[in-house]
Amino acid sequence: MGATFTITKIEFKRLLSGFKVSDKNIDEVLAQIDKSYKHINALFLAEQLQKFGLKQNDITNIFRRVGIDDITISNIFDIIEEQKIKSTFGRLIELYVE
Repeated sequence: MGATFTITKIEFKRLLSGFKVSDKNIDEVLAQIDKSYKHINALFLAEQLQKFGLKQNDITNIFRRVGIDDITISNIFDIIEEQKIKSTFGRLIELYVE
């Protein structure tokens, strides 16, 4: 991944408001961004938006509007899903079949 995407605070707030994210939750995300020197990890953002009740489709649309391509978005959700599996089962077991 490693790419950087830029959006103003005002645009970001409008974007999240358009997806019915509450002002309280928006302020929480913006506070996190301010703590991180105006940066936020896409994985963290996606997880936060999921906690706020947004569906994967809505988060995908938010990322697209910021300029993130579909492959990167897919990778973000793959990593989140893998993290959920690892946290549920301790560690992911790999199976090699020859």
